[in-house]
Amino acid sequence: MVNLGQSTENILVAGHRGICALYPENTMVSFRAALEADVDNIEMDLNVTRDGRLVVIHDTTLDRTTDKTGKVRDYTFDEIKSCDAGGKFDKKFKGERIPSFEEFLQLVAPTRISLNVEIKDYTFECADKAVALLLKYGFKDRFVITSFDANITQYVHQVLGFPTQGFPLDKMHNASNDTYKHLSAVGMGSWWIDTAPSAAEYRKMGIDYWTWCPDTEEEVIRHIAAGASLMTCNNPFPALKVLKERGLHK
Repeated sequence: MVNLGQSTENILVAGHRGICALYPENTMVSFRAALEADVDNIEMDLNVTRDGRLVVIHDTTLDRTTDKTGKVRDYTFDEIKSCDAGGKFDKKFKGERIPSFEEFLQLVAPTRISLNVEIKDYTFECADKAVALLLKYGFKDRFVITSFDANITQYVHQVLGFPTQGFPLDKMHNASNDTYKHLSAVGMGSWWIDTAPSAAEYRKMGIDYWTWCPDTEEEVIRHIAAGASLMTCNNPFPALKVLKERGLHK
């Protein structure tokens, strides 16, 4: 099993959609910035085009982050690539495109970085194609598949045989008492920490405890106290600073 972050003596830092606090999310400029920041992991999101290509975009629609509207599934790959995915964030990023998954993997494959690949298109097709490309680009021991849909996490773990990250059961679609059996890690939103099961409770079940998104030094300290072994950050610089000062990040 991939060991992305199972020690609170060395807490890992992940860039959320690259560095989405400072750059347009899930774009190549955002991913390059995350690599330059020397994060340990990049979290990103996958959807599927009408002609079956994997593209890196969080929402199942184009409306929020691009100059187009409608469902990703209704557009061909070439049409998706014509979208402006940067201008809405800041006009200086106008012209940034939605990356294909292969384009992203070609960027990160030569590095040491690990990946948290979230399946936003809740289909086995998306999961199958994602895993196939991850293996093609040499990520066999460097990725986890994440989903808010328990059917996807169970399929990836039980059928494909790879580690998964899910969420507290009340946050997941199609969750059941068996869902936790198929999770390697749980993603804990900053606003859930005080009410959801503790890190110790999850680790008793063999599930690691990852958190998101501590973007200030105060929040990072709070997440350390909660027991996080990996922090996914919109802005990773406060986490990297605090963790290194405390000897918790190599």
